[in-house]
Amino acid sequence: MSDTPAQTAPFVVVIDGPSGSGKSSVSRAVADRLGLAYLDTGAMYRALTWWCLDQGVDLEDTDAVTAAAESMPLRMGTDPTDPRVDVGGTDVTAAIRETGISSVVSAVARHLPTRAVLIAAQRECIERCSRPGIVAEGRDLTTVVAPDADVRLLITASEDARLARRARELHGGDGEDAIAATRDQVVRRDRDDSAVASFLEPTDGVRLLDTSELDFETTIAAVLELVERARAGVVDGHGERARSHARE
Repeated sequence: MSDTPAQTAPFVVVIDGPSGSGKSSVSRAVADRLGLAYLDTGAMYRALTWWCLDQGVDLEDTDAVTAAAESMPLRMGTDPTDPRVDVGGTDVTAAIRETGISSVVSAVARHLPTRAVLIAAQRECIERCSRPGIVAEGRDLTTVVAPDADVRLLITASEDARLARRARELHGGDGEDAIAATRDQVVRRDRDDSAVASFLEPTDGVRLLDTSELDFETTIAAVLELVERARAGVVDGHGERARSHARE
């Protein structure tokens, strides 16, 4: 037997939620304050969408999109203060947030074989994170990607709150016109994505945090409290004790 000490697995926090719930900004802030890595799994689907469009791949062709996912030269930055996304040497961090990508990313995300490829990549990113732990956020992390994570959290908010937040983010305000321009991105995408991912209702062992009436700092504080309780091994409201992971 090797006398090399067993490597302790990273402390894993996974956060799911619908568009505009605040999960991305909260996840980055929590990771930054705890000195953990950060992974935006939704950006992986966006990057694949960008890659398919760049390569002329038909987004409705499951086999072609899956093949593109398998060959995509993707590099995901995990620094929560600067999570860059690179595809084949091109920095696409800003490009994948443009409306042209947002409006069609669900067409890519609904291919189940494609999801299997990206889920495997997400698990590898979590497993190999270079920091003591990682905060990963997206759509089906708590149920599919990392169901044994130390902390599993679903962040949600009312539709009105989510629309207003996304309108301010995209259009600089939450007036009637801005809300109307944002509605399709938020409501339609959540409807489309919910057909292949669970992120609207918490499953057993997943904590629910409704941020409709919470400000940013209060939401961060609530997540940090859950993390500290898990690290301390405190039994949560579901009667489950947080577990530390260790590789054999």
